[in-house]
Amino acid sequence: MARPTSRLSRVLMTGPLAPFADRYGLGLKERGYTPHTTVNQLRQVARLSRWLVAGGFTVAELNGERVEEFLAVQRAGGRHRASWSRPGLLFLLEMLRGLGVVAAEEPAVTDSPTDLLLAAYEHHLLAERGLATGTVRGYVRHALEFVVGLRTGGGLVGLTAAQVTGAVLRESATLSVSATQFFVAGLRSFLRFCFIEGLVEVDLSQAALAVTGRRHSSVPQGITKVDAQALLGGCDRRSTLGRRDYAVILIMLRLGMRASEVAGLKLDDIDWRSGELVVRGKGSREDRLPLPTDVGQAVASYLRRGRPTSDRREVFLLARAPFSPVAAGTVSSTVRRACRRAGVAEVGAHRLRHTVACDMVSAGVPLVQIGQVLRHRSLQSTAIYARVDLDQLRQLARPWPGGAQA
Repeated sequence: MARPTSRLSRVLMTGPLAPFADRYGLGLKERGYTPHTTVNQLRQVARLSRWLVAGGFTVAELNGERVEEFLAVQRAGGRHRASWSRPGLLFLLEMLRGLGVVAAEEPAVTDSPTDLLLAAYEHHLLAERGLATGTVRGYVRHALEFVVGLRTGGGLVGLTAAQVTGAVLRESATLSVSATQFFVAGLRSFLRFCFIEGLVEVDLSQAALAVTGRRHSSVPQGITKVDAQALLGGCDRRSTLGRRDYAVILIMLRLGMRASEVAGLKLDDIDWRSGELVVRGKGSREDRLPLPTDVGQAVASYLRRGRPTSDRREVFLLARAPFSPVAAGTVSSTVRRACRRAGVAEVGAHRLRHTVACDMVSAGVPLVQIGQVLRHRSLQSTAIYARVDLDQLRQLARPWPGGAQA
């Protein structure tokens, strides 16, 4: 019996996925993929279909694990990253599940005591502590390392201060000072959680001793006004990507927002009538900031003539299909790409936040108000910018003993 074939945009597909090629191509078009990208996605599915035939698999046996196996074969075969796409194959799986051809994957069952403990700890960090997702991910990873590293078979039962100290010493032997400090912070948090939940009899968080080390403490630096203008001027505002990059960079230069805050900005956070926007920062904190006129104009220009059509509420979306929201890493890479384009020294997104603070220090703005603009929880976080005004600091310096008399 002849195998079914489907030809779409010069892509010849054979094997078990051939009957679904037309529907898949239509779905890609609805998601905003360009004709060229659609052809590339179809070629990838054609390779997957042939791979299924070679392995003796049917469509019903296709799942996420099988997709990862296929991608591993692609990489091992030296196929360039541009010719394979995990999102494209995941969309294929989603489509096949919707058609009832592929069974929905059952969620993994986490019934081990360690999994349940870490799930409860993660919920505690997110719901009660309100920590950022990245911090929670790191703390949970450190908690797992600590629990797995316990030499006793009883887990947390009978946990001693010596075991806690030993865990810190083991980490410090292989990690940098800053990485070990993060491990200690996560371990202390986990031990306090265990004490609150009654999993240990004594609060052993203080047994995770602080780690110190020599670390160069530099003066916070921003970028010059000339470089800032070069970054903005290098954005081609005639293109959709240029309008997005311009709005992203400008909003950081004017408001000092973090990369994660820019990525998380939603359409509902902007109050156009009152000229304000809501910034959702660390620890589920929300602040209302005035929306500068030039920032509002840049964002509005992007929304009208640059943002892809989407039902997502995030302001900034990827410039290529499937037009998902940008991540914090995308915001950082946007700044670095703008630096290379403008021919200035490459900096990260956080340097633009320093720029806002340094400009305010130069203008004589009190540290308390700088902390309010940057949305610091503690004035201690803002105090680092007191070192920026070197002329004022020199006035505080006392004469060196035995030095020349004025």
